[in-house]
Amino acid sequence: MGEQPIYSTRAHVFQIDPNTKKNWLPTSKHAVTVSYFYDSTRNVYRIISLDGTKAIINSTISPNMTFTKTSQKFGQWADSRANTVYGLGFSTEHHLSKFAEKFAEYKEAARLAKEKSQEKMEMATSPSQESPAGELSSPLTPVTPPMENINGTDEICNTTPNSDSRPEPAQNSLAFAHREQYKTCRVCSF
Repeated sequence: MGEQPIYSTRAHVFQIDPNTKKNWLPTSKHAVTVSYFYDSTRNVYRIISLDGTKAIINSTISPNMTFTKTSQKFGQWADSRANTVYGLGFSTEHHLSKFAEKFAEYKEAARLAKEKSQEKMEMATSPSQESPAGELSSPLTPVTPPMENINGTDEICNTTPNSDSRPEPAQNSLAFAHREQYKTCRVCSF
């Protein structure tokens, strides 16, 4: 599916003067469309703005970015990859608030995507797992989880390996095959 616009607004675009790091330099002569894009292939969010055919903002949102409202109609964020600070001047306080709201939403989504990606990388690079007894086991070897007290009650969640001889689902994910080896707990539906 690729990259799709998910929210657009209009604003005057500025960049911080790279020499003084104090003054704002306008990058558009008039209000232009500023859009959030989501790339489902790479699981990234970007802010993009064009003035004609020239990209005046191309900023990938990362979890460490912060959008700051500096006045009723102006907000800014620093983009370390682009080595600049962007500023946006809106026609109304409502437009600024909505843009800031979306920034926070997509920043959190970027953080979650990054965590998920790191978890996948850790699992892919981890050749084995350590079992509770300290023994090494393959990630595909079922390890019987300990009995747990559920929700502070005296009921015990007993997830022992399934003694039923169910056939393995052919060509299904390993996670599904691994999960199927355990009985469902009547207390916690695990």
